[in-house]
Amino acid sequence: MIWYCLSRLVWRHEPDKNALPVGAACFSYTTGQKHYYGGVHIISTQSTGELLLTQISSTVTSLSPSIDQAQLHSQLTQILSLYDVRPAMLPGAHPDTSDKVRLFLGAKKLEGLSPLSLKSYRLELRIFAERITKPVENITTADIRLFLSDFPHLKSSSIAKKLSVLKSFFGWLTGEEIIQRDPTRQIKAPKKEKRVPKALSIEGLEMMREACQTLRQRALLEVLYATGGRLSEIQALDKRDINQQTMSAWVIGKGDIEREVYFSFKAMYHLNKYLKSRDDLVPALFVTERRPYRRLSRRGIQREIGKISEVACMQKHVHPHVLRHTFATLTLNNGADLAAVQALLGHSDPGTTQIYAQVSDDRKRDQYKKYLVQ
Repeated sequence: MIWYCLSRLVWRHEPDKNALPVGAACFSYTTGQKHYYGGVHIISTQSTGELLLTQISSTVTSLSPSIDQAQLHSQLTQILSLYDVRPAMLPGAHPDTSDKVRLFLGAKKLEGLSPLSLKSYRLELRIFAERITKPVENITTADIRLFLSDFPHLKSSSIAKKLSVLKSFFGWLTGEEIIQRDPTRQIKAPKKEKRVPKALSIEGLEMMREACQTLRQRALLEVLYATGGRLSEIQALDKRDINQQTMSAWVIGKGDIEREVYFSFKAMYHLNKYLKSRDDLVPALFVTERRPYRRLSRRGIQREIGKISEVACMQKHVHPHVLRHTFATLTLNNGADLAAVQALLGHSDPGTTQIYAQVSDDRKRDQYKKYLVQ
């Protein structure tokens, strides 16, 4: 009976005379709804050792109620005194890290971080916690560097995003005096890739328009392009949000900041045409085509734009954000003020909008001829 219980431990004998006592065992156990990880030296930590003995004794007693508990306790004490009990290398995050992540996300939620950002933070920190299975205070700069280097297939921008989340997490823990030192402080962000955002040409935009096969597809395409809105902003719109007189709507962007976006005559025409074709009572601006009707998801919008792109035989895959890039690039190339485009896009940093200000070859030639002093 005793061996049934002890066989649930993983024994590793240490023949080296310099090693800790005769052997080592990995264990974990559960009491109530809390999960405990081993990490105790039975000889030196009496209280935790007694707790382990109690767990084993309880299991044996439940299987054999008539057993002499005093004798059982004595024999188990003698056996376990010959072993060093070490933490079990169990899959999943260390409970200490999981607790700290929950505290951090709770604090960020109170600070007003958007649900989308919270979801992204939660995902990145879950991946980190599953790979670095240590208590938070034991995590070193080297651990974080090794973690970040374990994603060779990712672009530097994706690595920078992971590092940004970790800097925010450990910076918060340091600021709250939960840990004494921030292990991310010495890690520099990777160099950003200098790439021009992909945007459609005027010809490409017209090809996408001609490829639309349903009223919903054309309305989606026109609204995404005319407003320059983010996918999440357009997906969250309701029919009542549209002001028909001013041809505008208020959207909530990053940082829970509200701004006004505008619709072109073409966008309003195709949007109203789509809305009049619907016979549902769903308040969402864009809904599914099949019953039960419900708000079209972000993934659903991506699929629709992808279908249009395939029908148009575009050389590269077009997703909703490409239409935002197209809005910014074409308006700037057409002479729009940089500050105005920044406000329309909802950028807090002018440098972000400046990326789109890539002058076309025709515009460069026109500007050269117009302003060159001969």
